[in-house]
Amino acid sequence: MSNKDHHTIIIGAGVVGVNVAYFLAKRGARVTVLEKDEIGRGASYGNAGAIALGHAPMNKPGRVKQALRSMFDPLGPLYLKPRFDPDLLRWLWAFRAFCSEDRLNSALKLFGSLGHRTGALFEQLMDEEELSCNYTPGGYYEVFKTEAALAAAAGEAALSVAHGYHPENLSGDALRELEPAIGDDIIGGVFFKDSATIDPYKFVAALADAACRHGVTFREKCEVSELLISGGAAAGIRLADGEVVEADNVVVAAGAYSHALTRALEIPLPLQAAKGYHCDRALASGGTPSLGITFMLGERSVYCTPMGDFLRLAGTLEFSGLNDDIYAPRLAQLTNSAMEYVKGLEEVEPTSEWCGLRPCLPDGYPVVGPVPAYRGLYLATGHAMLGLTLGPITGLLLSEMVLDGTPSMEIPELRADRF
Repeated sequence: MSNKDHHTIIIGAGVVGVNVAYFLAKRGARVTVLEKDEIGRGASYGNAGAIALGHAPMNKPGRVKQALRSMFDPLGPLYLKPRFDPDLLRWLWAFRAFCSEDRLNSALKLFGSLGHRTGALFEQLMDEEELSCNYTPGGYYEVFKTEAALAAAAGEAALSVAHGYHPENLSGDALRELEPAIGDDIIGGVFFKDSATIDPYKFVAALADAACRHGVTFREKCEVSELLISGGAAAGIRLADGEVVEADNVVVAAGAYSHALTRALEIPLPLQAAKGYHCDRALASGGTPSLGITFMLGERSVYCTPMGDFLRLAGTLEFSGLNDDIYAPRLAQLTNSAMEYVKGLEEVEPTSEWCGLRPCLPDGYPVVGPVPAYRGLYLATGHAMLGLTLGPITGLLLSEMVLDGTPSMEIPELRADRF
């Protein structure tokens, strides 16, 4: 049976869903992507644009204490909104078990391997599809004002060397030679030379166009209300308006909203939504220096990313539930933080203010693979802050699972039934 004889539905047209669609269609599969909003307008739309190759997930030693302290600091990089939420409490209890040194080393090994593959795929996509998305190889920088934070970052970066990466430590003076706008009180930083930056929305939109050229059908403003199962296998989906769309395979790539679909089938998927913010500033407006490099403000976890004719300030990790509510003081904190690190940055009218929801699982790993209980049903979600980075490798591996039965890279850590 040829690939075109199988119809695959993908739920979600974010960076993960579009990559899965592209790699399936490139091999001749018949693919329909259903998106409740518009292509690339969810969490993929406004993130920091960092392709962080080889970086570990957010589970790190000391993270639990940081999370507990953050409940009393609504402007901190990591914020837990105080509320009674049994699901969040269970998630936090599970999360704490994956914040050890051993787990960090295991994560760096896994994400190191995934990073090499996904980095090569980004280059391949740019070459073969000529995507216009401000793709900028050559790395980015993390900069610090305190010795303790710098030492911690340098120590973690050093662990990545064993997995084929080449971080470089730089003094504050060396950083200012590269970018004069970096503040005088920056004492040093780490250069992640293997990484890259990109305009995330332009990337998703351009890749969706490429997927269309390979035959993918996209349907926007199309909300899926139910996964349909027949005889223990995926049979398609039902839309909110009652329409049924039949398929041989269904891939759930709906980000933070994936749990709403899997819950009815009693598939354990302990997702929590972590909100991130951005503030875009036009370079022509004055009060916004034209930065030549991308860097992350280490103590604040805020990225400063040049994207063509504007500068994006992006970051924060806020657990406040499944909503799109913008908490104005946290949004303002992006600019306030940047003003501590960047010379010549002033208050100006932003061109875009945004928030999006990252899908987070307690072990810090995404789910990529088949649901054993239901033939033809696959999950591709839970990428947290690494959805952009891992989008291409997720798309490739999942397309291989659907079409070949097994992926070209063993990833048992990401299996869908691990919870």
